[in-house]
Amino acid sequence: MSTRHATQRHDDRIICNQPGIGRLVLRRFDPQRDSWERLTQLLHRAYARLASLGLHCASADQAASATRSRALAGDCFVAICNGRVVGTMTIEGRDSDSLCEQYRQHGVASLHQFGIEPAWQGRGIGRSLLAFALRWAAARGCTQLALDTPFPAAHLLAFYRAAGFSLVDVVRFAGRGYDSAVFSKAAASQPLAGVRHVPAMPREAGIGFAR
Repeated sequence: MSTRHATQRHDDRIICNQPGIGRLVLRRFDPQRDSWERLTQLLHRAYARLASLGLHCASADQAASATRSRALAGDCFVAICNGRVVGTMTIEGRDSDSLCEQYRQHGVASLHQFGIEPAWQGRGIGRSLLAFALRWAAARGCTQLALDTPFPAAHLLAFYRAAGFSLVDVVRFAGRGYDSAVFSKAAASQPLAGVRHVPAMPREAGIGFAR
């Protein structure tokens, strides 16, 4: 039985000043002001480089209905800079039905549909999202945060290793023509440096996807 969807907490929202970027807001995806279609298009752009290398991830061309279904299996967050959604991730609790042994382990949360707009990559947004995901996992009693990425994508393996994740397995998921590297890192309960954690607030003017 899967326990992927954790109890939602409506105060999961952070604001920080990202060097070279400015104000970064990380909040839950809100269907009242956000769009599954636009979130899907963001993922398509974020995964286009992998697709061009022959590493066909689901997020590279999945339909909006698939994005929504996968996001609702956990807690979906969006990262906003200058009034534009520039990144996203979905964090899930333990998935006892997964083909990946690491995801089935007690105390392991997992990260999925993790993507940053190509023009915004390399600015620390991904690292900020990973740091928040580690705290999300710890706050829910998890001891590890796991994720998978195409094993042939050397730049992504280097990115996760630099972020402190360790390679724990190599898995061939159904429907993928490549092996996936499974990484894991101890969940962190300490506050994020330079981050302000605030309660959920009324809708902000101008926040959302670029039209």
